[in-house]
Parts: sequence; C-alpha cells; structure tokens
Amino acid sequence: MATEVDGQERNRTRSALGQGTESPAITIVIPTRNEEGNIDELVARVEQVMPEIAMELVFVDDSDDRTPQAIERVARSSALPIRLLHRSGDDRTGGLGGAVVAGMRVARAPWVCVMDADLQHPPEVIESLTAEALDGRRDLVVASRFRENGSVGSFGALRRGASRVSSTAAGVFFRGSLRGVTDPMSGFFMVRREAIDLDALEPNGFKILLEILVRNSGLRVGEVPFTFAERYAGESKASMREGINYLSQLWRLRLGAFTARVGRFGLVGITGLVVNTAILAALAELAGVNYLLAAVVATQGSTLWNFCLTELWVFGDRHHARPGARRVAMFFVVNNVALALRAPLLVGLTAGIGIHYAVSNVLSLVAVFLVRFTVADMWIWGQAKDVAAGDLARHNYDIHGLISVASDGRLPELERFRIAEQLTAPTIRVRIGSVSRKAARMPLGSAAAAAAKKNGGGPALDASVAAAASRITYVEGRAGLGFGADIEIADGHIAVTASPLLKRSPHVLYTNVVEPILRWTFAERGYALVHAACMAHEGKAFLITARTDTGKTTTCLKTLDAKPYAFMSDDLTLLSPDGRVLTYPKPLTISRHTLQAVKTPLLSMRQRLTLFYQSRLHSRSGRRFAMLIAKTHMPAATINALVQLLVPPPKYQVDKLIPHVEIAPEAKVAGLMIIQRGGVGNVELEPAEALDILLANCEDAYGFPPYAEIEHFLHSRNGSDLRAGERAIIAAALDGAPATLLRSETMDWHRRVATIVDSLTGTNGNGHGNGNGANGHPRAAIRVVGGQPAVATETAD
Repeated sequence: MATEVDGQERNRTRSALGQGTESPAITIVIPTRNEEGNIDELVARVEQVMPEIAMELVFVDDSDDRTPQAIERVARSSALPIRLLHRSGDDRTGGLGGAVVAGMRVARAPWVCVMDADLQHPPEVIESLTAEALDGRRDLVVASRFRENGSVGSFGALRRGASRVSSTAAGVFFRGSLRGVTDPMSGFFMVRREAIDLDALEPNGFKILLEILVRNSGLRVGEVPFTFAERYAGESKASMREGINYLSQLWRLRLGAFTARVGRFGLVGITGLVVNTAILAALAELAGVNYLLAAVVATQGSTLWNFCLTELWVFGDRHHARPGARRVAMFFVVNNVALALRAPLLVGLTAGIGIHYAVSNVLSLVAVFLVRFTVADMWIWGQAKDVAAGDLARHNYDIHGLISVASDGRLPELERFRIAEQLTAPTIRVRIGSVSRKAARMPLGSAAAAAAKKNGGGPALDASVAAAASRITYVEGRAGLGFGADIEIADGHIAVTASPLLKRSPHVLYTNVVEPILRWTFAERGYALVHAACMAHEGKAFLITARTDTGKTTTCLKTLDAKPYAFMSDDLTLLSPDGRVLTYPKPLTISRHTLQAVKTPLLSMRQRLTLFYQSRLHSRSGRRFAMLIAKTHMPAATINALVQLLVPPPKYQVDKLIPHVEIAPEAKVAGLMIIQRGGVGNVELEPAEALDILLANCEDAYGFPPYAEIEHFLHSRNGSDLRAGERAIIAAALDGAPATLLRSETMDWHRRVATIVDSLTGTNGNGHGNGNGANGHPRAAIRVVGGQPAVATETAD
C-alpha cells in the first residue's frame, strides 16, 4: 500500500528561487523502520538546509509502529513536499536497500540524497554533498566517516574496528570499482538518478551504496567528510543478521556471476560425461574396440556435444572475440590436448592400480575440468573488445545524438553532454600525444597562406603548418612542449592528436581545437553552431548576438535573473534549418562586473576571491592583448595555453550563477537581437542584413590561432565549401523571425530584451503568460542542480 502526503505550505522559502510548486531539484529518500520518535526533529532540521533549493522528502516505510502516522502528521505543516511509501507484508523486499531503490523509483528530482531517519546522518551535510556534486561535476557523492576530518563518532572500539574491516574488505574485493572511495559502507550519499541503472541493482540489506558502485561502472564519484552522530531516538537496527547479509552481498557481487558460469560449465561437462561414457561403452563393450581408441572416439563425440551446449548456454550472452568456426576448432584442439594429457593418467589408474576403465575415465575428466574452464573462459570464448583497451577515452560526450566526442583530455565546455557510456566509434576522437614538427615543414597551402597574410603577413615565426587533402598539422614550439594539433578526417570520423600541454589546459583544447571542428562538422550534418546567446519563453527561442566582449553574458544573466525565461546557451547556439534551437549550455565566462548582475550566485568565498585576478587576466582588455600577440611572430597559442594553465578562466555553469534557472532542451526561433555599444534606440533590420551581422560575429568568435591556418581545411572537406551550407541553414532557421539591433551607451540591453521577448510571446510585464508552449501544450523544461539535467513537464497555470 502506498500513501502520498504533500505539505501544505510549499510556497514558503522559495522566493529566492521563484520555484513555487515546480518539480524539486533534490529528492531526499529516507528508509524508515520503527522511527516514530525521530520524524519531527528530522524534518525540522532538513527544512533549515538550503531553503532556496526546491527539495522533496520521500519516506519509504517498513514500520510496524506509528511511524506512518507521524510522517503524515508532520507533512501537514511542513514547508517541504513530503511523500510516504508504506510497504507491508510481501512488499518489504530487499531490506533497507530495497526501500532505497523503491524511493529512487518514485523520486521526481534529478538528484537523490539517501540518508537514515535516526539523525546519525546530520541533515546539514546535505549542503556539502550538493556543493561537491555541483563543483566537482560528480555523478555520486559519498558522505564519508573515514575521510580526513570525518569521524565514526562515539563508536566503541569493537564497532569501530568492524566498520573499518568491512570497508577494507570491500576495497580489496572491488579495487577498481571503489577506487578513491574511503567509506563504501556509508548509507549517506547523493546520486544523479539518471547515472545509475536501477534495474541492475539487487538490494539485500543495509549496504545499497556498495551495490550501486559495483554495478554501475564509470561513475564520477566524490566524497565529503562527516561525523557520525548519536541516534536521536529509537533503537539501532544493526544485527548479526545484517553482518551475514553483508558477507553474502560481497560474495554475490564479487563471485556470483563467475560461480554461476562455472556451475553451468560443470553441468555441461556432466552431460558430456554421460555422452562420453555411453559412446565409450558402446564401442568397447559392444563393438570390441580397444578402450584407448574408444576413448579417443568418445572424446570427439562428447566434445561436439559440449561445444554446442557451451556455445548456447554458458557463453551465449557474450560478444565473442573470435568467429564460430575458430571457436569450434580451438575447442576440439583443447579437448584432444586434454585427452593426451589424461591418457597417461587413464593408463596408470586402469592398468597400474586396477581401477575399472570407466571410473578411471571419470577421474581423468574431473582432473582437467578447471583447466578446461579457464582456457574456455579466457581464450576460446574470450570477450570481444570493440577497441583496444589503450584506445578507450576517459571523457565521452554526446551532443544531441548528432555528434559524439571521445577525448583523453577533459572538455569542460561539453560537461552537460557528458555520458557514462564508453564510445567506441565517436565522430571526433581526441588523443593526447606527440605532434610531429616534421610533418608540418611543407609549404603552406594557398588557403592557409591567404589566411596567414590576412593575419599579419605569414605564420608565426615559431609555428609550422602542413596541410593535405585529409590531414592538417599545426605546431608551435620545440620538442612537443608547445601548442600542437594534428587533425585527420576519414570516412566521416575525425581523429585529433593534441600536444600534452593542451591536456593540462582543457579550455584551450576545447576552444582552439575542438570547437572549430564542431562548427564545421555540424554544418556538414545540416546544423549551424552560431555565435549567439539564447533564451526561451513559452516554447519560443530568442537569440542575442554581439561582437566578442560587448556584454552578451551580462545581458543574458541580468535578463534570466529578473525574468522566468529558460536558458539555452550563452556563447554558441545550435540551429536547425526548420527553426529549431537545441540547447548548448557551455559554462559562462564571467567577471566581477558580470557577477554583480545576479542576486544569488552559489560561488564560494574562495571562488569570489580568485575571481579578482581571473577576471583581470581574462577580461576584455586581456583578450585584446592576446589578439595583439596573435598578430606578431610569437607562439600565441602556446602562450594562451600556458596562461590558462596557470590561471584558469572564471567559467561557471549557469545554475551556479542563477540557482533557479531552467534549461530548455529545445525551442522554436522567434526573434534575433543584436546588441551594440554606442548609439541609442532600437532598429528593425532586414533579414539579409541581420544574417550578415550574425555571420560576421561568428567569424569574430574564432579569431585566435590556429583557426586562420586550419579554417579552410575544416570547411572545405570532401571537396565542398561548407560556408555556403552554413549560411543557408542559418537563413532558413531565421526565416520569418524579426531581427532587432539594440544600440546603447549605458548597456541597458537586458531591459529592452525582456520587453521584446514579452511582446513576441504575449506575456505580461512579469514574464508570465498562459503557461503553455508555442502550440498550447504544457511546456517542457529542465530543472538543473548540476550534472546532467532531467526533463520535467510543467502543467499549465
């Protein structure tokens, strides 16, 4: 039986976020069993944690006392939405772990925090878990008792030792899955719901975190320390039975699948033994064949029998590394080699000891069983690897299913598109390695030479460029210490080798190498990546473009902070020729001035202090100086990489700056606004003029080396010029959308942007309309609290 109870005062403490009755950002799942005395205090303390963040509580209750009634009572007066899932009888499967999984299944938020009800998990730690999830871009964050500054509290010596031994044992059994996790036994953690496969979990007992970590590989895991507190009320549920469940869980997780496969292989071997013995007896007893020759023939018959069953049942779930004919041949070879090895044993047992040949045959088969299984498991039916292990990328991204990127180096600008899956055939593969200067010593191609002339009369003195039909190489510096990139295009896939310096300067790796490739690869696939911010309201998208460093980011943030518009992008917007805009939420580069544009950023004190010198170096004047260097004979790209290595740019995801922001996954183009410093008033533009300005702004965004040298190679691949295609895509996407030039001396664009958006969406001065999208349907939006967003559907007002 499931009972749902919602708090009556949901609007309280939401003014800072403007979240009202919107979907929660965090679901707190609390399994309970006879915790009646803890409910009031627990809810009261949770209500004080991050009141600006929309949260819900889901109690999954297996109690036999009045705990459900206590939850229902406190829900009537709580500021938080509270839901109760009461399990009774046969529904109480999996113990505490099963209750947690049941709670995760009904969670409405993209993030789920799991904690106990007895207040030994202090609710105040939720804020630290959330901060680590946001700042560290984690999939799962563990509250650890064993991390520095953490503590097991008042545990006695025996319980303290047992806890430490349990964690150590898990670490030994699962060294790879638990790398970097100091407290895999913790019941206090936060996880991104979409990052785990709930159907793969087999909960049984207290240790659900261990189950999640082992059965979901590739999770980005972080930890925060906490002190295990005293139980507030009630009795502990720890028991000898839970200890036995834990040992059983370790065995099941570590050896369960292996044991099952060995068992199936053994059963096949037993049936083969029957077949072997039957053939042997028929030949030796009925046909009078010598028992050694009969054993040889019997082995061939039972081998064929065993192969068929092993292929279909034991290893039928594998993607095999070898073709079927080869597996058959290998299996016969192994079995006959095994026969040769056991022949002396068979003779010794039969002729030497006097054991009946049938019994000797069984004993010799058993003796080689484990060796045969090992050879079959690791060699004959070895698991196929789609790519060499050394070629697997650590960072994998999928951009709307259009382009996939696998990179040895982190690409923070693509963090919202990060996936846990391992890409084996990505569109773009970025490797880190040596970029040969020898390959770059041929003369510049005509297009590269023209670009170099435009940028100052020739390439940088310490830069070399080589271009061929399918490959281009750009190198600065000596001995692989500087900026270097080799780009090769073949069969629709792009292989990039970037110098080691770029792995340590990930923003330069993305902006100067990957992003130009993305631009023209999108154009090749019928999309345009344009230099514009984008906001959405009522299903309609509004682009804002400007020259670099005009004030586009500040305008965007001020508008979003004041209006209930959804965010889609700040720097680059992805357009489809049918007028659709797909979200491209890169982190925003901010300054102290930009930060003042929003009321409630979630930056820490350290981040605010470092912003002082970050913004000075990466400000408008700093970028102008960098562009000046680019026109000299100095290795500008290398200098840029070193600067950003030493002082990373102040880049933050939009929800870090505006906590209540929504990210719209898709919208329809409804207008284009061009902001310009100088002049007064708004000017309506003709479509052709607006298109020319937008394209000029796109080129302005790609002015830093090595773009001038690689541009022609990228947009003229396969003998075609993608520039015309890109222009056509943008023109089609903007067709029918009004374009407005907003001129200002005081940079008050955000007020005029809001006025235009409200007028084109038919909303009032507060930005509120009928609550429906462009087609009158409930609008879809994304509530984000870090990590990958989850889609939530809002109903009409």
